[in-house]
Amino acid sequence: MEADGGRGAKTNVKFAILGAGGWGTAVAVVLSQNPAHRVSLWSARPTHAAALQHERENRRYLPGVPIPPAVELTTDIDAAAAEADLLITAIPTIYLRDVLLRCAGHVPPVCPALSLTKGIEIATFRRPTEIIAETLGPRPVAVLSGPSHAEEVARGMPTTVVVASRNYDLARWIQQRFTSERFRVYTNQDLIGVELAGALKNVISIAAGISDGLGFGDNAKSALLARGLAEMARFGVALGAEQATFWGLAGMGDLITTCISRHGRNRQVGFRLGQGEKPAAILAGMAMIAEGVYTARSVHDRAQRMGIDMPITTEVYQVLYEDKDPRQAVASLMLREPKHEI
Repeated sequence: MEADGGRGAKTNVKFAILGAGGWGTAVAVVLSQNPAHRVSLWSARPTHAAALQHERENRRYLPGVPIPPAVELTTDIDAAAAEADLLITAIPTIYLRDVLLRCAGHVPPVCPALSLTKGIEIATFRRPTEIIAETLGPRPVAVLSGPSHAEEVARGMPTTVVVASRNYDLARWIQQRFTSERFRVYTNQDLIGVELAGALKNVISIAAGISDGLGFGDNAKSALLARGLAEMARFGVALGAEQATFWGLAGMGDLITTCISRHGRNRQVGFRLGQGEKPAAILAGMAMIAEGVYTARSVHDRAQRMGIDMPITTEVYQVLYEDKDPRQAVASLMLREPKHEI
């Protein structure tokens, strides 16, 4: 459980995945296909874990995808984390801190951590890797992001993502362990940019869903993606990210996927808003977390305090939290003062 590239020489590697939702399960399936890997998938909910163990299938989040026998399913955090070479967190941002605080005494202090979470904590504006460091103590951390719907990854459809860490040896080790003929991983050292891109694209996805729900066409969707990406990059650079990161897999790649895919939860929220439903009713009926709903609030608040121009995020925030009519939100965007594109 060393934090450097020497870990690559180990032939029997253990991954402890915290969070048995769709994405955590999909990553467990991918990693278990390597016979040199041991994979533990931990669930905080006993009833959910019991169903997984009985059915060997995550019917709530990934129906029809069998969980390989090589994946150990457990609610015992000690068993899951014991001898782990990499701790992987796949927990929604709104629950991440509380869950990790419960697990803190059971996680080896030298074990590196990889975040699969795409969001920002509302009260603190902490990114997931910052929450990991604050709850579990200092350790090498990384984030995996990019266009990667769990529904496709778990079924072996070709997927390409990026792993970012300030510890390049850790990023390279994760790249080597995760890469397969159906799952390709690039490396990046811009941890801030990759994490922010993964969170911000969910807000733009809600806007894209609203556009679809209102019956608008390809012109509107394309403009939202282009201007949304500019908005994401502007915000990220102001917080210390590298602009180029937003033109890559974590930015443009993930933005395209989440704004056009039928699997996109945030796009679905936006579509239903465009159809006239209210946010509370939409969220009450969803099985999975739409991170963009919470990210819109935290990013809007931070952008306001920092004086960063975020017009699309502002309109999404007002539709979600101030009961603004989606059509009026579109009009507000279209009638903004004309300006130079760049």
